[in-house]
Amino acid sequence: MGNDRIDKAMIHLLKPSRISLLILLALVTGVFVGVARSDSADRGLLAGGVPAQERGAPQAAPPPEFSNPPAEGSPSASVSHTEPPPAPHPTPEQRLAALTLEQRVGQLFMVAAKADGSDASTVADLLNNHVGNIYLAGRSQAGVVATASIVAKLKTAVSPASTRGLPLFVATDQEGGSVQVLRGPGFLPIPAALEQGNSSPEQLRADAREWGSELLQAGVNVDLAPVLDTVPNPDFASSNKPIGAFQREYGFSAAAVSEHGNAMAAGLRDAGVAPVVKHFPGMGRVSLNTDVSANVRDSETTRTDPYLMPFKAAIDGGLRWVMISNAYYDKIDPNHVAPFSPVIMRTMLRADAGFTGIIVSDDLCNAVQLSPWRVGDRATNFIGAGGTMVLCADTASVLVMYNQVLQRAKADLEFRKAVDAAALTVLTVKAG
Repeated sequence: MGNDRIDKAMIHLLKPSRISLLILLALVTGVFVGVARSDSADRGLLAGGVPAQERGAPQAAPPPEFSNPPAEGSPSASVSHTEPPPAPHPTPEQRLAALTLEQRVGQLFMVAAKADGSDASTVADLLNNHVGNIYLAGRSQAGVVATASIVAKLKTAVSPASTRGLPLFVATDQEGGSVQVLRGPGFLPIPAALEQGNSSPEQLRADAREWGSELLQAGVNVDLAPVLDTVPNPDFASSNKPIGAFQREYGFSAAAVSEHGNAMAAGLRDAGVAPVVKHFPGMGRVSLNTDVSANVRDSETTRTDPYLMPFKAAIDGGLRWVMISNAYYDKIDPNHVAPFSPVIMRTMLRADAGFTGIIVSDDLCNAVQLSPWRVGDRATNFIGAGGTMVLCADTASVLVMYNQVLQRAKADLEFRKAVDAAALTVLTVKAG
């Protein structure tokens, strides 16, 4: 009979209305329990990152490739992968170690490319033979957009096989006045340096920033400017064929040249373009132009000359490029032209001035001053004396120079060390 009452009671409870009520009570109870658990877990995360019921228990370290899984009560309980840290950029030393000797030698050359793009196929052939840098030469009225297209085509020669993907230095001569290679739409006319010297240094720096921005838009990242040579006085200027005759000087004192020339350099750097100061140790006192004359000599400049001050100021300011003159300097090293002089490059620039950047030559291929030397010897003499990068205006001569440097590096351990040191300098500057 007791069992009969139990059965009746069960039937009563199992009526549909009762079942609905029981389900509702179960759901409500579950919600409260879930909220309580979630609230407990959230309080635990705020208190220390671990739910309260697990605090004090040892936590197993997650595998290194995974992050900690979200705690109970968090929006997602799925395991998430952490982003691996970015791979460190290779150091210049590591980049050097990855280059073949052929590729290292190629980094030591900067070859002329016609600014109008008319010899692009020839230059592409050179780049495919590991030459790592170019400069736009001649004169062009094409403007910024067309020049950028020419440069972009030249850059397609960069590959793992040619330069191991290392970017090119793309330079030009954008000094101002009669020495402005790139003109046309998007390029402002740049006044000659002597006129630039009439501006305040602040205004000149702002102007140079704009000129540099134009170059960068055109794909040029190095400007072979400013000239830091000091012409002694206005009366001598017309007799100074390489500089004064073209108003390439910023004034007639070392102080004026330093102040304005380095303002120009600073503006270019502001724009992201590397300036190249030239022509160390100075061409302001010579009468003849080394491009078109032989036996050009400076009989006055000394190793501690006050006219060196603009160059020293540039180096102290962090400048990374210096171009060497092609003249003789009788009071410094009378037996060697400057690009073949260890005294001028290793002693004066490296040791005395503390310069660690790229020592680039003036043109070693077409300069009449260098006509007594065979073309290949000019390159090996320059690198052997402490130079970094050979600038060559004649594409036909570059491979002759390249091959002679390469063969000498294979046969002469000391020369190979000079090649490696120069290549490391180039890679260091390219790395920024």
